[in-house]
Amino acid sequence: MTDTSAAHGVGMVGYAFMGRVHSQAWRSVGAFFDLPVTPVMAALSGRSGDRTAAAAASLGWAAVETDWKDLVARDDVQIVDICTPGDSHAEIAIAALEAGKHVLCEKPLANTVAEAEAMVAAAERAAARGVRSMVAFNYRRVPAVALARQWVAEGRLGRLRHVRAQYLQDWIVDPQFPLVWRLQKDKAGSGALGDIGSHIVDTAQYITGQSLTGVSAITETFVKERPLAEESAGLAADASEGAGETGTVTVDDAALFLGRFSGGAVGSFEATRFASGRKNAMRIEVNGELGSLAFDFESMNELWFHDHTLAAEEAGFRRVLVTESGHPYAGAWWPPGHGLGYEHTFTHEVKDFLEAIGEGTDPAPSFADGLRVQRVLEAVADSAANDSRWTPIP
Repeated sequence: MTDTSAAHGVGMVGYAFMGRVHSQAWRSVGAFFDLPVTPVMAALSGRSGDRTAAAAASLGWAAVETDWKDLVARDDVQIVDICTPGDSHAEIAIAALEAGKHVLCEKPLANTVAEAEAMVAAAERAAARGVRSMVAFNYRRVPAVALARQWVAEGRLGRLRHVRAQYLQDWIVDPQFPLVWRLQKDKAGSGALGDIGSHIVDTAQYITGQSLTGVSAITETFVKERPLAEESAGLAADASEGAGETGTVTVDDAALFLGRFSGGAVGSFEATRFASGRKNAMRIEVNGELGSLAFDFESMNELWFHDHTLAAEEAGFRRVLVTESGHPYAGAWWPPGHGLGYEHTFTHEVKDFLEAIGEGTDPAPSFADGLRVQRVLEAVADSAANDSRWTPIP
């Protein structure tokens, strides 16, 4: 059983979409996993006192702060969970690490490479004092994605040749959808590229065990002016009542790029929030000399596998239902065939983070992994801004 004497207070900054799913993870993780430390939901921070108090009461947080600096300074907070837009990640994370607090930070790690580099430097200094940090790429924790990585590492696909990765959504197809923060560069850093493209970059590098070394890209903004937003929460928003008031969209709506991997494979990537009918289609296919794997998050409990060593008469893709007790993470939950959902990926994320804290090991993906993704995003943006010029990744 968990040693309750090893309690760690958690302070979370932000309570909207990501704050809600992270709260669910902190609430449930101890009920399903035997942990070396016990998370205690100590405090929630948000700018509005009334709204933060209401969110804390609903989500299970014991106290409220309206300034994240006060949350970081609390003696009962040992872990800081950052669920804010990207423009504040660096400042909060660096302050928390310097205060000796473990940090879990939502993706992408930052809005710029310079910010990400500063965060990595702070994480390295903190690690020397036993303080841990991790960036929250939750799709690594889908059992089927973790199984795909395992099979690639075991050589089931042989030498990798081609990766296809897509992240397709449709929540801003309507040109009257308001100008929320995700459509503003100063807050989000980039559009589909950073919001969902960062996920497929990390997932592709995670499954293959290889890094992208260069890209050629195009980006496009289809709707350049939108109504101002009155209210927004998660991926929903209401337009301002001011008649005809609009603002400029300053991020990309879609990003497409080709890339080369360090192990010799080539890849194609597509991130768009204009794929009507696609709600959350995070897809990846990996082709190797001995076989192929394919995954689509809209069928998240399934992994498709083709064994190319079989005779043509019996070869073909077969569906693997990744709910068996021997599959990654799945054994902690329900009987085989009883699928998991989106929220479970965050519970697995928190579980891995707490285990690293308790065992004194470095969790993954690290801030350095987040910086690696940030460098890919910057190379994509640079390539797109320069007529798709081939752009190496440092």
